[in-house]
Amino acid sequence: MMLALSQDSARAAQAMYLRTLPAIRERCHQVHGLAKQGKLQFFDYHPEREHDVIEFCAGIMERDFRGNFTAIPPHGRWRHLDAGEPRIGPMLRNWDASGTPVSEKEKCKRLIDLFLVSVLLDAGAGNQWSYTEKATGQAFSRSEGLGVASVHMFADGLFSGSPSQPFRVAEAMQVSSSNMMVGLEGRTSLLYNLSTALKSNPEFFGEDARPGNIIDFLEKESRVESSTRHVHISALWTSLIEGLTPIWPARLTLDGIPLGDVWPCATLKQPGQAEGKDLVPFHKLTGWLTYSLMEPMEKILGWKFDGMEDLTGLPEYRNGGLLVDFGVLTLRPDVLPLEYYPGAKDIPRLPPSHPAVVEWRAMTVIELDRIADGIRRKYALGRDQLTLAQVLESATWKGGREIAKKFRPATGGPPIEIESDGTVF
Repeated sequence: MMLALSQDSARAAQAMYLRTLPAIRERCHQVHGLAKQGKLQFFDYHPEREHDVIEFCAGIMERDFRGNFTAIPPHGRWRHLDAGEPRIGPMLRNWDASGTPVSEKEKCKRLIDLFLVSVLLDAGAGNQWSYTEKATGQAFSRSEGLGVASVHMFADGLFSGSPSQPFRVAEAMQVSSSNMMVGLEGRTSLLYNLSTALKSNPEFFGEDARPGNIIDFLEKESRVESSTRHVHISALWTSLIEGLTPIWPARLTLDGIPLGDVWPCATLKQPGQAEGKDLVPFHKLTGWLTYSLMEPMEKILGWKFDGMEDLTGLPEYRNGGLLVDFGVLTLRPDVLPLEYYPGAKDIPRLPPSHPAVVEWRAMTVIELDRIADGIRRKYALGRDQLTLAQVLESATWKGGREIAKKFRPATGGPPIEIESDGTVF
């Protein structure tokens, strides 16, 4: 009986660990260590090619910011919502001009209401779908299209939860037989399940079950120092990883605890190891939410987040595609059966659960750290002078998109396609 209790306790502790921020980098480091020994199952690792990635990314940063790296904004959803022209600034000004005064805190809550739902909609939409903004006639695809569409859905009250405004996701996103979106059903389910999550977690979202009420929770967890409110990043992470648990599809569980974006990695499997030691957490959408929700709290409320070093780069197909396109990671010859190459294409198409995707994502997390360090060394900058969030925004994510467009101009898609269900990538 004592042994059973001990095993249950160990499983529960492992499950809780896999939902923390530090676990992401620590487990990915284990995979990266095996890569340096040539022990990955699907990829060969070529660290000597990292220099080419660093130079390519540095060139993009110099082109776009002309050496003024302090002007680089952090990686976050705000940029996508302002694609083509500002939308958030005019929205804030409209609130100021309304007959009812809106406090800074309420403005921030409204932006979090928008940003949280917009991020949940932001998983790969595929190569075919686009969104045309009626007011401007501009067409946007992928993340920008999803972002701009979400701004208008928010303005039209589709996120209000009112019975008179049901979620009309397909219609609002202009999905049709000639404008197909990958993973529509999955992302729609996330929105439906969000209501349950908000109502189930008043500690984080208040009695009125509102995303923006996360500010009230964080305020309680904060400290004020020299008139500046400090919040540790772990408080925001916990509120999201715990508060949004009900929205994610049922995948792996450990000791009855749903793990979310966590996957088994065959290269970590060892005989006789404790349960869960071969699992690698990514929590990509939670990470994307964390980066995105911090920004309005920093800009509007003047808050400062501590513990930022725990945040990782996002393991998704733009950042990861950059590594494959530059040959830092190469798929081993004939390691994937022909069934993963649809239509005799030279680009494989894999589900998120495939062990090759798990290796790819784990390597991406650590390589993003290494690329960021390389760029800092090139310009003699410290981590506080060029943050990982700025590198993601100005270099790797953008670089992954640009090199993909160069190599695959017809689609601009990644070198490894993912069967997106709208809930992971």
